Amino acid sequence: MIKVFAALAGFALTVPVSAALSEPAASGPAASQVSGAETPDAEPRSEAATRVADWVAASGDNGALPYIIIDKPAASMFLFDAKGKLLGRAPVLIGVAPGDEATPGIGSKDLAEIGPAERTTPAGRFLAKFGIAAGRQRVLWVDYATSVALHPIPKGSQKERRRQRMLSPGIDDNRITFGCINVPLALYNKSVRPLFQKKGGYVYVLPDTKPLEAVFPLLRVQPRPSAAAS
Repeated sequence: MIKVFAALAGFALTVPVSAALSEPAASGPAASQVSGAETPDAEPRSEAATRVADWVAASGDNGALPYIIIDKPAASMFLFDAKGKLLGRAPVLIGVAPGDEATPGIGSKDLAEIGPAERTTPAGRFLAKFGIAAGRQRVLWVDYATSVALHPIPKGSQKERRRQRMLSPGIDDNRITFGCINVPLALYNKSVRPLFQKKGGYVYVLPDTKPLEAVFPLLRVQPRPSAAAS
């Protein structure tokens, strides 16, 4: 079994998915995002996220499965059902290091062996499915080979202030993980898990530095929002 797979899975799932976050409740717009009660169209999407969303909806690239767009530069996620309806958006926590590739062989490394520069969340199109992790817990694996999973903020991360990072208005402090994607617990429980638990779904991770078309080549035939509007 992949070393990081076991280690990250055990770390990520130390809190049951039905449990509440242990930190004091916050208030305000950011708190509503973390609670999973955000309004889908409360804020505009970036041009990159809009282009990917339009392309997937128009082309059916998701293959009649639900999908998530992770906008790394904006530290945000957008959840869609199989028909392309936007169900919600929320802040996310991602890998410490900017970058769009996983270090070769990272899936076989222990956590202690992974340096800060290797802690990236790879960009790309991934077929995500739930699988059995350490402790016979189920986790949504975005990319099993590189040990990248999507899950709520793990219990025991108070020293890293992950909840506060997720709630903060800035995005620079949203880079804290080994590469996994932390999402609000309520949104994960109420929407992500029910949608993805049977057949899985797609996760589109937008790049930090690569051109969008290099990560999603089929976007070359999708007009930019400004061009379409004009």
